[in-house]
Amino acid sequence: MTDDNSNGTGQQPNGRTPEGNLPGRTRRRFPGISSRAYEHPADRSALVALRKLSGFDTVFKALSSLLPERSLRLLFLSDSVRVSDAQFSHLNDMLRDACYLLDLEKVPSMYVSQNPQPNAMCIGLDEPIIVVTTGLVELLDEEEMRAVVGHEVGHALSGHAVYRTVLLFLTNLALRVAWIPLGNVAIMAIVTALREWFRKSELSADRAGLLVGQDLQASMRGLMKIAGGNHLHQMNVDAFLAQAEEYEAGGDLRDSVLKIINVLPRSHPFTTVRAAELKKWAESRDYQRLMDGHYPRRDEDKDTSVTESIRQSASAYASDVRDSKDPLMKLVTDLAGGAGDLGGRVRSKFGGFGAGKDTSASAAQDDDGEAGSSGRTGTSG
Repeated sequence: MTDDNSNGTGQQPNGRTPEGNLPGRTRRRFPGISSRAYEHPADRSALVALRKLSGFDTVFKALSSLLPERSLRLLFLSDSVRVSDAQFSHLNDMLRDACYLLDLEKVPSMYVSQNPQPNAMCIGLDEPIIVVTTGLVELLDEEEMRAVVGHEVGHALSGHAVYRTVLLFLTNLALRVAWIPLGNVAIMAIVTALREWFRKSELSADRAGLLVGQDLQASMRGLMKIAGGNHLHQMNVDAFLAQAEEYEAGGDLRDSVLKIINVLPRSHPFTTVRAAELKKWAESRDYQRLMDGHYPRRDEDKDTSVTESIRQSASAYASDVRDSKDPLMKLVTDLAGGAGDLGGRVRSKFGGFGAGKDTSASAAQDDDGEAGSSGRTGTSG
């Protein structure tokens, strides 16, 4: 690996030496980088607020102890292959390289687990461990895999395991208090918010993967393969991104509602959406400034304002709504802009549903019955 911060001896900070099959191209290193540099604004504001909580570490370590984290560590140690110089050495090189580029002092343990389903995860609060499945290792080429390893190291640097820990705890708690009136509803409302943060944390980690690999096409290919399998000659990145645009802009209000329902229980955004979001960030001024060496440092994290982080998160959501091509978001933007004729706009967003009907009182009563029948037919179809 050729590095902007090389001292000419081949020796890197923290005693790490570049070795193995690393890219034969210059990549930038980010000394002292704060995870705030690549985190999605919503993810960043949640993490900043959590870190500011008094006794944060103590509380969440206690929560972690209630979950099977220790059991999982033993399980992977006993029934998976630990990455090292002797086992999956190419992955070990990638892992150390990713930690070097993002300046993560302690290299997490990494395991390969036998599972045909392509997947990777980072678990643990104090000592994160990274797990990748054989399905993923066999699916991706070297540069695509490098982006995935960078993705998981980004999770470790951000401390995203806190979301997973709290989600597991609250989900278990919801099952125990389901008999209490409204108790489960209150907890599930928090779980829904945590899942939203979790989905945004995946977008953050995708950005970290790009900072490590510094190859946007490899990141795009990796996401496309996760969606469609190892048939790269049959797929096209531009066409894949066009799917994301069609998904966002297509349909009417009914499709917008279905999109929300579909994504609510998920921990990850949809793959086409992740690809589109990563491309958008890679083309942004923020990314260019980061690549030019202008980014927040880790030693400044303690001075970060919660209020400012929340303001940036709200601004990002407002911008997403304003720029969205989704029918529901466009309707919200129109209404926020003072557009009139709410009923007419809603009808048009539902594909002209009910257009051309008689507006008399008796006709309206008959139309209600027809609408119910039509609606049922459409649903069953």
